[in-house]
Order: sequence, then C-alpha cells, then structure tokens
Amino acid sequence: MNLSHHAAPADRPLGVGILGAGPVTQAIHLPALARLQDFLEVRHIMDVDAAVASSVAARVGATSSTSMDALLRDQDVDIVAICSPHQFHADQVIAACRAGKKAVLCEKPFAMNGEEAARISAVSTETGVPIVVGAMHTFDPAWLEAERNWADLPEHVHTIRSSIVLPPNARFEDFATEIVTRPAAGQPDYSDIEVIKSALRGGIMGLAIHDLPLVRRFAPDFADIEVLQALHVRPFGYAVSLRTPTRAIELRAVMNSTWKPEWTFEAIADDSALRIDFTPSYVQAGSAVATFSRGNGSETTTFGPYGHNGYEGEWRELAELARGTRQAPSPQTLIDDLTFALAIADATVQNAADNAGVSA
Repeated sequence: MNLSHHAAPADRPLGVGILGAGPVTQAIHLPALARLQDFLEVRHIMDVDAAVASSVAARVGATSSTSMDALLRDQDVDIVAICSPHQFHADQVIAACRAGKKAVLCEKPFAMNGEEAARISAVSTETGVPIVVGAMHTFDPAWLEAERNWADLPEHVHTIRSSIVLPPNARFEDFATEIVTRPAAGQPDYSDIEVIKSALRGGIMGLAIHDLPLVRRFAPDFADIEVLQALHVRPFGYAVSLRTPTRAIELRAVMNSTWKPEWTFEAIADDSALRIDFTPSYVQAGSAVATFSRGNGSETTTFGPYGHNGYEGEWRELAELARGTRQAPSPQTLIDDLTFALAIADATVQNAADNAGVSA
C-alpha cells in the first residue's frame, strides 16, 4: 500500500485512527483526545475483536473495523496510533508510514530488536512521516519545564533513580473508564526461573521503559552499562541496580495493594538534585511536579502541576507534527532509547539467570 499524502484542511480537526482498542486506548487515549476535540478527532477504531472495535468506536462516533488495511485506506485518518500487542508494532508503523499518513504514534516498545528499529528509521526517513513513541513522561509539561531549567545538572549527576509504587492497573482502569474485556490474570509459578526472567523483562520493557529515556538524558556513558543486581519483586515488580563509568542507576517498582501510588524520578548531584513526582498513568490527574533542590536542600524551585499530563502532551505534539509546525524527532533518538532499554532488559535477565545458576 502506497497512498499519497492528503492534506487536512486547517479549519477542521485532524483525524485519528487507532489500531488496537484495549485498555490503554480506552482508559488513556480516548479521555486525552476528548479534551483535544478542537484539533483532534477520533475517526476510526480497529481491533481484531469486532465487538470491542464497534463498542469502543461507538463511544466516540467513529468508524470501526477489524482490518489494519481498512484503517490505513481511510482518507479521514491523518494520524495513526498503534496500540496493538508489541510484536505487531514494527510492521504496523512501517505500513502507516507507507500509507501516507501525517504522523504515527506507537506505544512502547516501538520495535522488538535493533533490526526492526533500523527498518522503521529507514522508512520514516524515506517517507518523511514523523514517529512518536509513547513514553509519556518525556511529554509531561513538568519534565519539559525541568529540561529547560536544569542548566548544567546533567554534567554533575552521580545517582539516578526511578521508583514506582502502583496498585494493579485494573484499579486505575476501572476508576478511569468502563473497560471492554480484560484478560484474566493467571497464577505464576515463582519457582520457575523462566517465569522470573519473563517477569523481569516485562517489567523493564513495560514499566521502566517509561523512565529510561529520562535516565538516558543523565547518563552520557549509557553504552557502558553494567547490572550489579537484578531482583524480581512479587507479585509484579523489580529492583535493579546498574552503573556506568560515571553514574549509579537504581530502578525500583512494585505493583501491589498499596493505598498510595507513587512514581518518582530523581537525578542527584553533590550540591543539587531534581525530583519529579509523576501522576499515575491511568488517572487523568494533570501533570507531574518537578522540584529542584540546591545547597543541600536549602533552596528549592518547583514547576507544576500543569493542566495536562504526558499523554495529552504527546497528542499535542502529534498534532503539531501533522500540521508541520514542529520539527520531527530524530529517528536515531528513538533507536538509542530502544537500544538502551533492550540492553538493560537483556542484562537484567542474564543477571537473574546467573544468580539462579541457569543459562539465560
């Protein structure tokens, strides 16, 4: 399929087509897009389950289908959001670029390996279609404001921490919206090292990956990363200690029946520090709050909270990219972020296997 680009009149909202109508689409993207109806409009929902596709599409008055090709042929769709299972991401991103769409949003991870990432980068460059990866924290207005105000902090940071404490996602999904279908949870066998390895990889590529682009901004020597310890935290979580030649990195997450969710990112130097407190993903609760501390905490500067979160921020950027009013991100940045995440996931699994005395 190789359709020509079509121009959306400047006086009408850009049309959005979504591949995959699961919980992320229902609980996150549709509420975010509902607040942006002045310039974005959901026009097509595709899901392999026809009942889910039609039910979710009916909520927003969109067309529904069970075919990616049907969505990509839809001339009312300017921006494609890929919210399908991750093994389909690369081929769907490439198809959307070749279909002549104006911009593509792909949920993380946008590829399964470096070869897929290189193919995506090549097609994005060839077609000129910008790709945004849905690591929502990089679009949070508090993070962006911190980035504009941190001066030389990245040069002096010695410790980086990502700490996540969340109740099970279903709690947030149910709070945010009525979800159509959710896979039933199984009972994992924690005595099986393959279960532990799978849980650790899933934790890094599904949860930590939201913060890894932030970590990478403060770890210039990220290519030389070493895992010191990798622990699986039951029922779902991880405790991973890493280091580069100049940085210590701590990744922590636990998902249990906590009453108080917390999602923080910290970058710490000898005489200054940045802490960002993010809102839980599935609750439409505005932006993060960024706090700079200097002089051993004697001086603090706070940015936020702002009126929208990173999910809404990424849609605002997609609209600007589709209109041509913002420069597209470098595909190499996306590749570097993915390579960083894959390297940490691989090393984490290897560490866990080594400690269990088995082969990864």
